[in-house]
Amino acid sequence: QLVDPEVYDEKLKKWRMADLPIVPEEFKLAPRDAKAKKQLKAIHKLMKRDDIDRIINACDAGREGELIFAYIYETAGIDKPVQRLWVSSMTKQAIREGFERLRPGEELQPLEAAARSRSEADWLIGMNATRAATIRGRAWVGGVVSLGRVQTPTLAMMVQREREIQAFTPEPYRLVRARFDPRYEGMWFEGDETRIFGDLSRAEQIVEKVTGKDGTVEKMEQKEQSERPPLLYDLTSLQRDANRRFGFSARRTLQAAQSLYEDKKAITYPRTSSRYLSGDMVPFLKPTAETLVPIGEFAAAARYVLGLDRLPLQRVVNDARVSDHHAIIPTDVEHDVSRFSPDEGRVFDLVARRFLAVFHPSARYQRTEVVTLVEEERFRTRGKITLEPGWRRVYGLESEADKQAGKSDDDTAESAELPKLEQGQTVRCDKAEFEDKQTKPPPRYTEATLLSAMETAGKRIDDEELREAMKESGLGTPATRAETIEVLIRREYIERAGKELQPTPKGLQVISMLEEHPLTSPELTGDWEKRLTDIEHGSDDRKAFIDDIASFTRSTVEQIAALDKEKLRPVRVELGPCPREEPRGPRLRLRDLEARCRPDDHARDCPPAD
Repeated sequence: QLVDPEVYDEKLKKWRMADLPIVPEEFKLAPRDAKAKKQLKAIHKLMKRDDIDRIINACDAGREGELIFAYIYETAGIDKPVQRLWVSSMTKQAIREGFERLRPGEELQPLEAAARSRSEADWLIGMNATRAATIRGRAWVGGVVSLGRVQTPTLAMMVQREREIQAFTPEPYRLVRARFDPRYEGMWFEGDETRIFGDLSRAEQIVEKVTGKDGTVEKMEQKEQSERPPLLYDLTSLQRDANRRFGFSARRTLQAAQSLYEDKKAITYPRTSSRYLSGDMVPFLKPTAETLVPIGEFAAAARYVLGLDRLPLQRVVNDARVSDHHAIIPTDVEHDVSRFSPDEGRVFDLVARRFLAVFHPSARYQRTEVVTLVEEERFRTRGKITLEPGWRRVYGLESEADKQAGKSDDDTAESAELPKLEQGQTVRCDKAEFEDKQTKPPPRYTEATLLSAMETAGKRIDDEELREAMKESGLGTPATRAETIEVLIRREYIERAGKELQPTPKGLQVISMLEEHPLTSPELTGDWEKRLTDIEHGSDDRKAFIDDIASFTRSTVEQIAALDKEKLRPVRVELGPCPREEPRGPRLRLRDLEARCRPDDHARDCPPAD
């Protein structure tokens, strides 16, 4: 690993603002610990043997694996030719084939350059910003103020969301629903709005106005809609789904996927950023499906795929969207699912079903929209029935519309099926009623939504293919995002609260101290990630990138050193009513990283909250 600052100069053991920034002319390496030192010595001894005339790099086939090998080779002090074993599957067959087509080591040099650049950029920003912020914020934050190229903008996104929640004031509104004969329901609307704000009595007036009155079907529109299968998984989308479905943390999903890849040989390389396959994999697709036939829950879907004369590959194969590794799919070997742990079983189930689903047709629905006019008031109704479940059959979802029947939101009344209606038909409003509701604050991040936000540097993008295009400008990489979340938790900047993630008082204080500093910008970090990808592809210069990072580091130290004392004042956040008093009693406030009551006359008798 890159050595600590004091290895370059003994005086840097003491953290002083005057010694910053620390920008080594040449970065030095050292083993991480005694165990690593012993293992490295053994590897170096083997590499230096006279009977060894070449070295095969069989490290993890990715950016960071390339860096690990480069560090080992560099510290060995040898000059022997290098060949690269590059495989996306750990099956015996895949490894044999990999050895038959070893790649020249220099072919992967751009990948190594990107990995070195990432490592050195993280060191420059992390070491210097952390020291500067710790020195400057010592009086208020306490302890080390850890900052980083990826962790700080990620924390900033979460703090921004928390501020929006804290500043949110609920606003009351009403919805009006009507029930008609023949039997269906409608939601009142005006323009694009279904909610009634301000004069809430208007809802009562509408109810009174339409109840028991005849109306007319003003609009009756039916159209077919199709839903394409989702793309294959990369690591981030797999982690998102496992979090939504099973409540898995990103790290837990990665651990299960890594075990399925390395130990069980059941899935391909998991730390991938691609959701497509390369053209040379097409001959292996049906054999892969065949391995899923003996597994009961996949048998029917696998047989369907095997029965296709031609596989639909338009959204499956795309060489231009595959760089280091293709999407995650099952391997083409027999799978003994009885050997899987519960976590491995769930992750394999996701991967296998997604692999089979992409070869199934789109799901087809019939959507119906009805607008009913009663006494000049309009009510909207939407219906949805499944015509062909298509790929959803792989998941056992015969009809998503049926599943949602009876549920409705603030936009419309929706049901699985509607009675037969015609435009111009007379109907009767049997009953109308209003419902009191309040606007809701934005939700806190879950691991699934935080991973999505990191993938697009904070921009909300729901479309899968647009999200794909944004990947190169995200925060971190699929392989590092899970660890970034865990680092923020270990630093006590964020915490898990059920399924949600929320910033702690310390996390709020850190971002308050750095307010509007570029280091908190997801867009800037996303741009850096894009440049690292460009270096990997040979279209950007490593030296220019590091020079820019060093320049940014210098300005960061200067800005933190010059922070106004006002920025260092403790964060105050309203937490709700005091738990030792009635709900309408004094409010609990976060101050100086401690929860206290106000007003002062109550606080004197109320010790700090636990």
